[in-house]
Order: sequence, then C-alpha cells, then structure tokens
Amino acid sequence: MTSLTFFTVVVALVALERLAELVVSKRNAAWSFARGGVETGQGHYPVMVVLHTGLLVAMLVEAYVRRPEVPTALAASMLVLVVASQALRWWCITALGPRWNTRVIIVPGLPPVTGGPYRFFSHPNYVAVVVEGAALPLLHLSWVTALVFTVANAVLLTVRLRVEDAALATLPPSPAGARRA
Repeated sequence: MTSLTFFTVVVALVALERLAELVVSKRNAAWSFARGGVETGQGHYPVMVVLHTGLLVAMLVEAYVRRPEVPTALAASMLVLVVASQALRWWCITALGPRWNTRVIIVPGLPPVTGGPYRFFSHPNYVAVVVEGAALPLLHLSWVTALVFTVANAVLLTVRLRVEDAALATLPPSPAGARRA
C-alpha cells in the first residue's frame, strides 16, 4: 500500500468516526432537550461544520496534488498523535455521557462533569481537536492544510470557548470532591 493510499484510508476512517460522533450527538441532543436543555452559540456552529469538513477534503486534495515524499518517522509520529487525539476525544464523550454534544446544550440544574479528563482541565476535547487538526494533515505532509486549519480553528475556538464557558457558568457548582462519570 502506498503512503497516499494509507493516508486516504486514515482520512476515510476519521470521516466515519465523525459520522459516528454526529449520531451520538443527535441522540444526546434529544436527551438534553427532553430535560429542558438550552442551546447557545448556534451562530458559530455552521462555521465549525464547514471548517471541520473542509479539513478532511483539503488535506486529501493537497496530498494528491503535491504528492510529497513522506518520511516514515514523521508519518508514524503523526499517526500516534492522531490515534491519541481520537482516544482523548472518546474519553471526553464517555466522561460526559449523554451530555456530550457537538453543539453547546446545557441542561439547567446539572452540575458540570468533573470526572474523566475533566479532572485535569476544563476543555480536553479541544486539545484533541487541536492536536488532530495539525497531526492528521501532517501524516502526509499536507502542511498548508495543517497551517490554515490551525489558524482558522484558533479563531473559531476563541468564539466557541467564550460561548461554552458562559453556558457552563449558568450551572450549579459540582459538589466538593465529586467525581462524575
């Protein structure tokens, strides 16, 4: 298998993973809305969808147009980072349970989740997004895509984190010492 074919397969697997996320997100949104969930930040959501879809397309286009020679050590290290980012993402999804969503939906009265990766920092899923956004394109030296996505995603995350933090601030505090999920 050529490195370009391998890269295409990895990107296709990530795309399938994104579809699985959307299925989980839709189910979880219904759960949240059934419990009085309130959505905020709808304005930036379409931009996020376009940016993340564009990442998948752009890196493939760049790889097929440029057809770079990819050092094995670089590809292997980027693949490790991609797999690690997927593991972190699914740890976040598992820790949040039915509250995880691709949108910002808060169920009033429920305290923030403080278990899983949320024990260590407040937005671990975005760490996964940032790492994957750089590592996945670099798996096949699609450095232009990695750079453009990273800059655009930094701007988007500035908005997203502001919206998410404001929504989370409306929740009651977690009980002292509580570990959830």
